[in-house]
Amino acid sequence: MQETWRWFGPEDPVRLAHVRQAGASGIVTALHAAAPGELWQHEAIAERKHEIAAAGLEWSVVESIPVHPAIKLGSADCARHTAVWIETMQRLATHGLKTICYNFMPVVDWTRTELRHVAPKGGLALRFDPIAFAAYDLFVLERAGAQQDYASDVVEAARSRLDGMNAVAQEALEQTIIAGLPGSELRHGREDIRAAIAEYSGMGSDDLRGNLIQFLEAVVPAAEECGARICLHPDDPPFSLFGLPRVVSTQADYAALFDAVPSQANGITLCAGSLGSRTDNDVIAIAEAFAERIHFVHLRNVTIEDSGAFFEDDHLDGGVDMVALSATLMREEARRRAENRVDAEIPMRPDHGHLLIDDIDKHTNPGYSAIGRLKGLAELRGVARAITSLGAVQ
Repeated sequence: MQETWRWFGPEDPVRLAHVRQAGASGIVTALHAAAPGELWQHEAIAERKHEIAAAGLEWSVVESIPVHPAIKLGSADCARHTAVWIETMQRLATHGLKTICYNFMPVVDWTRTELRHVAPKGGLALRFDPIAFAAYDLFVLERAGAQQDYASDVVEAARSRLDGMNAVAQEALEQTIIAGLPGSELRHGREDIRAAIAEYSGMGSDDLRGNLIQFLEAVVPAAEECGARICLHPDDPPFSLFGLPRVVSTQADYAALFDAVPSQANGITLCAGSLGSRTDNDVIAIAEAFAERIHFVHLRNVTIEDSGAFFEDDHLDGGVDMVALSATLMREEARRRAENRVDAEIPMRPDHGHLLIDDIDKHTNPGYSAIGRLKGLAELRGVARAITSLGAVQ
């Protein structure tokens, strides 16, 4: 697998020179200043690609072209925003950027309730606690209809949790859920958040899935034409938040999309941590089922607690057997090489990482400090070398 590294552009505290020192060869990035629905300009794409190449690296994966809410809602502007998304994809392809990750999560992107949870070995990890999230949704945001989305025991536990939090703790929880995460579409106050959620009122999973399939039916033929591979990131976490539907959470969800739009250009970003956050997901079985459609991989691991909360564990710990998963992916690469596929090497990044050592006292993007990912990449590199050396994959 190609070792890659997520980089948030010139403002990222982890510099490109650091990425080279880590041993990665590929960069995963985007034009992060571009708003959802904004057409990416050739000049900006070329400048970003040149900056990466000048550092001795390759822009391997675009993550992500944001999908405008109008597309998810299937509103009147859906076709116009889909056309802009397609044109951005086509422009990227003319610059040789043909692996494009995206997600279809309504309103919020990846979500946690803690950014500095103390992990078993002392590093600081990201964590999601469903009771803390419910406390925010029910009693801080006070979302209309929220009471109907939670069991009575969860409501009681959430109320008790909130009672134990002062105003500062409540504000910190809100910032963690909404404003503190890269990729969130919500930058404003609670009224804006409530309004964004309310736009999806009455929308069920079948409706959202239908809008996603409609998007794919328009995008995938254009991707085939320009040689692009689009790869859909799973929901994170892979279950409903704010009462909103989520349709990229399970093997059955992906199967429905591939049945509807069977082109190989319609692929998956295999995120082991996102999919592994549900106890009923078998991540290795998902990788085996959709192996030929895996265009990009996020290797990270989570441990699910008895309470249903989960935290980002060390890359080789947690609920997913990372050695078995790596072997599965490397066997798929060998199969592709035998077929002379241009995408035989699958880009992989060590997704997320603990805050470790002096990174604990530095400003970093949540989940994207240097040392934790450096450690994870080294561990994953060792796994891959051992698989090859032992002859497990030819």
